[in-house]
Amino acid sequence: MKTKNLFTIVMLFIGAYIFAQNAEDKKIIRDAEQSKAAFIEANPKMQDYFDDAKAYAIFPNVGKGAIIIGAASGNGAVYERGVLVGMANMKQLDIGAQIGGKAYSEVIFFKTDKAVQKFMDDDFQFGSNVSAIAVDHASPSLDISYNDGVAVFTLQKEGLMAEVSVGGQRFDFEEFD
Repeated sequence: MKTKNLFTIVMLFIGAYIFAQNAEDKKIIRDAEQSKAAFIEANPKMQDYFDDAKAYAIFPNVGKGAIIIGAASGNGAVYERGVLVGMANMKQLDIGAQIGGKAYSEVIFFKTDKAVQKFMDDDFQFGSNVSAIAVDHASPSLDISYNDGVAVFTLQKEGLMAEVSVGGQRFDFEEFD
């Protein structure tokens, strides 16, 4: 009898954990869809990037803080040819003249199959030479080219930060079963 009760309790905890994880993923997916709409609202030309990309990853809520050494992280949803295929997380570490904190959304577009596969194999990271284009309500030019099959855009949400830094971002992808 004790074994049966213990088994039931363990199964309840496992079920609660799985449900909580799915609820968190669902929130990230909803936030990613809202971020996609915000990117397009800020600059309607962004729709072309979403339509043309082989895949894209949207990190709707990235938080960054820094005092000389900076760190950022966020979770996101990954779409291949417009279909949700998995979740990803991003970690960033950099160093330089920087202070403050900010929140932003980030979208990474993958133009080539090679770039998509590299991301999905968890072999994808940005070095110090990455440049992101900030999309804001001033509708900046989107005349940028893909670099090694990748283009990155950010959309500021809030915060105040001054920075000149060098660092990199690392990504981990988890495909849905």
